[in-house]
Amino acid sequence: MQNDTANRNGMLMIPDISGFTDFVIKSNMFVGKYITESLLKSVMDSNILCLEISEIEGDAILFYKYHNLPTFEETLIQIEQMYNDFKNELNRLVKQLGIEIPLSLKIIVHYGEFTRYKIGKFEKLYGAPVVEAHKMLKNHIAEYPPYALFSDAFLKANFDYPEKSTLEYDKCEDCKYLPAIGYIHYL
Repeated sequence: MQNDTANRNGMLMIPDISGFTDFVIKSNMFVGKYITESLLKSVMDSNILCLEISEIEGDAILFYKYHNLPTFEETLIQIEQMYNDFKNELNRLVKQLGIEIPLSLKIIVHYGEFTRYKIGKFEKLYGAPVVEAHKMLKNHIAEYPPYALFSDAFLKANFDYPEKSTLEYDKCEDCKYLPAIGYIHYL
């Protein structure tokens, strides 16, 4: 990772485990921790685009990339890889532990100008696109995971994107900070 903190355009990707809050409340702490670690590790290990990890946020990983941005098709391949590895690990854990694990994966993809800052040994991302990407996680599509949401900003940056690239999105919480969502991909 470079040490500079210049503002740059880049992509953000957030794979997020759906059903996590209820899972944590209802599961044994040690078993739940083991399951969470295993599932997040499967997502991290499936990173074929060499995305940087900004942080792990409980049930989500904040990935980013400034250079050599992937095409839309490459991004779809990455998402499919993350989802398949997650699903395979989930199935392995269900068999190993003999319990139902009601978790799934949703993935957010956004683009814009952001920077990094450092507090002690921690580096964080800062900028409106970071907030917007997190807002994209709070949506009414959440009842139907697994899926991936792409912002219009990501699609318009320099990518080949599908013909059907508009999703009406008018039932959101606090749409003031939510970017236009340009494409949904059901996994």
